[in-house]
Amino acid sequence: MNEAHDAVDVIRAKRDRRELSDSQIDWVIDAYTRGSVADEQMSALAMAILLNGMNRREIARWTRAMIASGERMDFSSLSWPTADKHSTGGVGDKITLPLAPLVAACGVAVPQLSGRGLGHTGGTLDKLESIPGWRAGLSNEEMLKQLADVGAVVCAAGEGLAPADKKLYALRDVTGTVEAIPLIASSIMSKKIAEGTGALVLDVKVGSGAFMKTVDDARELARTMVDLGTDAGVTTVALLTDMSTPLGRTAGNALEVRESVEVLAGGGPADVVELTLALAREMLAAAGRPAVDPADKLRDGSAMDVWRRMIAAQGGDPDAALPVARENHDVLATADGVLVSLDAFAVGVAAWRLGAGRARKEDPVQAGAGVEIHAKPGEEVRAGQRLLTLHTDSPEKFERAISALDGAFSIAPHASRPDLPPPLIIDRIAR
Repeated sequence: MNEAHDAVDVIRAKRDRRELSDSQIDWVIDAYTRGSVADEQMSALAMAILLNGMNRREIARWTRAMIASGERMDFSSLSWPTADKHSTGGVGDKITLPLAPLVAACGVAVPQLSGRGLGHTGGTLDKLESIPGWRAGLSNEEMLKQLADVGAVVCAAGEGLAPADKKLYALRDVTGTVEAIPLIASSIMSKKIAEGTGALVLDVKVGSGAFMKTVDDARELARTMVDLGTDAGVTTVALLTDMSTPLGRTAGNALEVRESVEVLAGGGPADVVELTLALAREMLAAAGRPAVDPADKLRDGSAMDVWRRMIAAQGGDPDAALPVARENHDVLATADGVLVSLDAFAVGVAAWRLGAGRARKEDPVQAGAGVEIHAKPGEEVRAGQRLLTLHTDSPEKFERAISALDGAFSIAPHASRPDLPPPLIIDRIAR
């Protein structure tokens, strides 16, 4: 049994910039999970952590305490190695959909526990639920069987996995403490370490559409998570990737599934293909399979075969027509020239307001809602050309979505030679 402490003393310690002891951390996580520490007390502690930070020892101990609050999964019975990917969230970030079957087609099993969208960032489970019949909830036994049979599974985390994180995550979302790097790192890594994967590749987004707005903050988060994973015996690597512009040419659930299938068919937007292949190569190398070229598996159709089996194994129909929104509205270019910028955050908010996202976890989403992108930065446009198409079942939502896009894009004259968009992959962090 953990040594008893007092919640107010723990709050005061972090408020006054003191280090929390191992026993304080173990106690407060356990007591909060059991309901002995109230939400308002944990809210105060989360704010103190946001303002005053934690050192590496504190973050590592906090993460271990979150893992200890629940069960740990074990994939050692599988005949192939495992690797997972986690993205810190962005706009149009559909990478998990083509990535999981692609890596599985290369001989590495992918146990991908994913989440739902909240606010301007999309959720992988919401995207997949736009496929008729597909279900997110699997038991641990069903997940293990699908990994053995298919090689890839994307599903919701079970109730028993890091329950402290589930409770704390919901609290952070409504108390303005989501951005605390120690809490982001421990939230992500407690689930991933408890999940039991042998290797982990982190896609840490940076830019207007990401939680980390600066490269320095993104690098600090990436380094913290790489250290946590490595110290826990999980081979962990992070890529810093640009989220100033949406990924691909869609933001919205069924729209992104359609685009993901295009990638698996050997097509799709260049940036989605580039990032999918880069993350696949990192996952294969971390899992000890660096000699396999994932690009071959896109070309020969084997990644698509795994996708179809993965969707069908969870009750989905890979041949079913995807939902289409009943109403659409075009946003037009205002001048001739080169599109210089397209703000990811603004596009994400517009998709959210159209019905693709939710303000609260319990809100429904529209499967067909979202934003279709007809021009990306660096491309030439003509006045009156379609830049974006907005999709929704609820036409009354257009006005607020359009207002979110005010100032979201800029067009420069041809002669001005605007700067090219930043590189998609900014940095790589490893031990």
